[in-house]
This record gives sequence, structure tokens and C-alpha cells, in this order.
Amino acid sequence: MPELSDHLDRLLCGDVLEVLRTLPADAVDLSITSPPYNKGENKKGWLVKNVQYTHSGDRMAEAAYQEWQIEVLNEVYRVTRPGGAFFYNHKIRWERGVLLHPYAWISRSHWTLRQELIWDRKIAANLRGWRFWQVDERIYWLQKPVGEDWIGEELESRHALLTSIWRLTPERNSAHPAPFPLALPVRIIYSLLGDRQGSLVLDPFCGIGTTPVAAKLLGHHFIGIDISPEYIALAQARLAQAESERDKVTQELALHRVTKTFAERKAEGTFTGRYGPAASRAAAEQAPLWEEPEPESQAQQLAMFEET
Repeated sequence: MPELSDHLDRLLCGDVLEVLRTLPADAVDLSITSPPYNKGENKKGWLVKNVQYTHSGDRMAEAAYQEWQIEVLNEVYRVTRPGGAFFYNHKIRWERGVLLHPYAWISRSHWTLRQELIWDRKIAANLRGWRFWQVDERIYWLQKPVGEDWIGEELESRHALLTSIWRLTPERNSAHPAPFPLALPVRIIYSLLGDRQGSLVLDPFCGIGTTPVAAKLLGHHFIGIDISPEYIALAQARLAQAESERDKVTQELALHRVTKTFAERKAEGTFTGRYGPAASRAAAEQAPLWEEPEPESQAQQLAMFEET
């Protein structure tokens, strides 16, 4: 079996389970991925083309798809060190009116669910009238416990203040049909690993290399896996030019700041919540701790689709 060092800072082309089984146990600090959603290559709205990947179909029998995802989840669990985490991006789907929720198979894996995050993509992929436009996806923060510690380490205030709803627009004009924005893995890596460097970040469905680029720019090792030689080649080219995306990283890191922690405000007797001093509470109601970006209008959303 190859040594871990043989895989560091490399993109590995092959079947995800076969490649994962070559990695040693308890080696990875953090994993981030978005697998194919099994949308049948035919789920489209009037503005959206079919989602088609190179070298991979997206139309498995649903039961087989879920079992495959459980296998991948469990292999990533095996290679993750105790205390490590896996951020798994998926979405709620419907098939002939039946809801298919990712937690149905995540709950059958070895992982402990720490939090379900909502990714507000701001734009809808399927514009049909059966339901309200679905602009949200899920990001599951999964944890491998250390012994009996099911809680894990606490986030620093500068990271936790970003809330559990992430308003990030997907990448556009991309060679990949479903890329998430660079800010998404940057936010995850920086929130969990902070300013330290040299950890190992894995993406078992790395596509065009968004997670490896984020890891590289934040000073970490990476391993990316994808079955498509075309995507691997694009990811390698992107990694070679990673510095050109540094501004996107800087913009995301600028959001991770807090002027005073809860403990500091409590020690000073200033506003700490609804039970704090009345004057401070009134002031806080007039001055939010941070500003959320304005959502795009429907016209702006449609313009995004016309560009793709």
C-alpha cells in the first residue's frame, strides 16, 4: 500500500472507493465535498441545462445511490483522525412527489452529526411551479468523536458569528456543472483549523479542484480524488495558478472578525443578550453586530442564468 506521503498535495484520478481504500486510517484532519446528487441527468427547469458530468453518470437507482454514499461516508470516516470532521454538501430532492432527504443515509453512516448548515445559493437550479423555488442546499458538519467526547472543540467567536445560514452564490461560467464557490471551503477550513497550517484536507469528489485550491492558499496539505481525467487536468492547471484566486480568500477571511467576544462584553457589563443592561440592549437593537448582504432580485437571478 502506498505511503501517505505519496498522496500528499496530489490529485488522484480513479474510482472514489478504490482510491480511498489506499489511504491509511486516522490520517485526514478535515474533508469537504459535494458528491453527484443522483438527479437523473434530466432534472431541469426552463432556464437550466441538464447536469452532466464527464466520465460519470448521475442516474443510479436511488437505493444503490444511497448505499454507495454510505460506503463513501464510512471510508472517509476511516481515514479521518479522531476529532476530525467532514463537511458534506447535498440537497433535498423529490422523485415523483417523494422527498429524498440526505439525512436518510447520513444517519446510517458511522459519523456523528454536529450541525446542519443551510447554504443559501441565492439562485434556483430547477425553476418549476411544483414548489417554491428551491435556492437552498445542506452542508452537514459531521464529526468523528474522540472517545466519549461527542461535543468536540468550541469554535472561536470570529468564526461562529457567521451563523448557520451561508449566503454564497455558486461559481458561474465553470467547466464543471455544479461547482461550489471558493469561499465555501475557505470558510470551513479557516473556521476549523484557524491560523495554524500544515493539516491535511481531503475532497473525495474534487471536481475542478476548489477544495484543494482553498487548502493550498491557506497553507495546508490536500488530497483530491475524481474519476474524470478532464476535471483532474483542469484542477491541476487551477492549482498551478492558485495565487490568482488569493483575493477571494482574503474577502472571506475578512468576515471572520469580532470586535468584542461574549466573555469580554459580559465582564464589562455591556450587552450580552436579552437579559443584559437595558441601555446596552437598546443600543444593540439599533446596531447589529454584522450586516448580511442584500439578496439579489429575481431579475438579477435570471440574468445569472442567461450568462451560463
